[in-house]
Amino acid sequence: MRAVIQRASRASVSSGGESASIGRGFLVLVGLEVGDTEATCTWAAAKIAGLRLFDDPDGRMNLSLEEVHGEILAVSQFTLAGSIERGRRPSFDNAMPADQARELFGFFVEKLKAAGCRVQTGFFQCHMEVELVNDGPVTFILER
Repeated sequence: MRAVIQRASRASVSSGGESASIGRGFLVLVGLEVGDTEATCTWAAAKIAGLRLFDDPDGRMNLSLEEVHGEILAVSQFTLAGSIERGRRPSFDNAMPADQARELFGFFVEKLKAAGCRVQTGFFQCHMEVELVNDGPVTFILER
């Protein structure tokens, strides 16, 4: 699993006339890979829910999503499981098949919610337009 976590002032996703958006919080782009399991998603959800990436009054990253009443916009992005190491075209050999990824992404979102996060999601297996105001910019990559 690869996740790109971006601290956002606001973020939104739209596809086919539908949309989802958040205010302050995290935009989390998730790439599920062959071999990822519910245990992988449980670990990642707990890690993301507990991150302290927001500034305290002293300007230090010391506040959690819960402490700032933030939200998460979680977007499944299979291209994160791709590789551009060889050749000029990406390889998606390591990307989890769509039917399995849909189920596991849903499990991941439920784990975020169970951890107390308010979560909006993108649209699985759809072309989406994602907008982000990255606060900082602050961006981290989580891999497992």
